[in-house]
Amino acid sequence: MTTSAPATWSVACPLRDLVDEQALGIVVADVAVCLVRTGGQVYAVHDECTHASIPLSEGEVDDGTVECWLHGSRFDLATGAVLNLPATEPVATYPVRIVGDDVEIALPAP
Repeated sequence: MTTSAPATWSVACPLRDLVDEQALGIVVADVAVCLVRTGGQVYAVHDECTHASIPLSEGEVDDGTVECWLHGSRFDLATGAVLNLPATEPVATYPVRIVGDDVEIALPAP
């Protein structure tokens, strides 16, 4: 599920802070975000499992997905789609761009 409201671009972190195949939890404009660098791309999803409100940034990253460590729900980083139970709702995704040495994400306008 991609956010559809008008967006505001915000600096999330320096690109050097992202380690390949590892999730990084940050807060941007009071929104918890899970950033992942994998396969040469950077993805941003809401940092909360839709099943049990666990930070996805504490989970495992594998092949373009992130897995919640508590019950094993897995989400596609590009689309937010649920790939296995117990979660049934997708996680919100946020557009990402690299500007200079920074990662920027677009969050819905308040």
